[in-house]
Amino acid sequence: MGDKPTSADGHRARLRLRLLEGGGDALLDHELVEYLLTLAVPRRDTKPLAKRLIAAFGGIGRLLCADADALRREGLTDGMIGALAIARATAHRLLETRIEERPVLSSWDALGEYLQASMAHDAVEQVRVLFLNAKNMLLSNEALWRGSVDEAAVHVREVIGRAIALGASAIIIVHNHPSGDPTPSQADIRLTRDLVDAGRHMKVAVHDHVIVGTQGRTSLRAQGLL
Repeated sequence: MGDKPTSADGHRARLRLRLLEGGGDALLDHELVEYLLTLAVPRRDTKPLAKRLIAAFGGIGRLLCADADALRREGLTDGMIGALAIARATAHRLLETRIEERPVLSSWDALGEYLQASMAHDAVEQVRVLFLNAKNMLLSNEALWRGSVDEAAVHVREVIGRAIALGASAIIIVHNHPSGDPTPSQADIRLTRDLVDAGRHMKVAVHDHVIVGTQGRTSLRAQGLL
């Protein structure tokens, strides 16, 4: 005989029904996290934990982007961490498909949404480079380093070298500001100009440098800084 139904079972069934009938917008942030956690602990009321996690990390975005060690410190099991990770990976993959097999510059909004979702909530600064062919199709999308761009001067040669290895004609560099403010710093501008200078000699164009944060995103080209 199976376990007897509990009040938690009924609550989860109602969440599931709302989700199936109304889509993701039918659930609050803590309810989405609550439902994800039940995948790992089906016989436990996960609502209090979901609310506590969102409060501890400052929102669902930062929670889903938190690393495993940070989540373990909040008492999550590997099963719970896996449930959150699969949600993040699925969301990123869905957004990624919108920029695949299309000229990147003609799908700029889709690219921005992907970058915002994948990087804006990261608590550590990371630098990603999109390598494009002569038709501006995406050849590769690579996270090349983590850490401040103040430390990035030694990576200019690495970026251009990687572009040459891939046969790329152009690149778009992207990084996040964990503070949330996407305003470019002097270091951001300096890195961009160093890449433009290095790329010019090797016939690799720098189309843009995009900075993302929870408050939005900034294009250095649109700002006239490229």
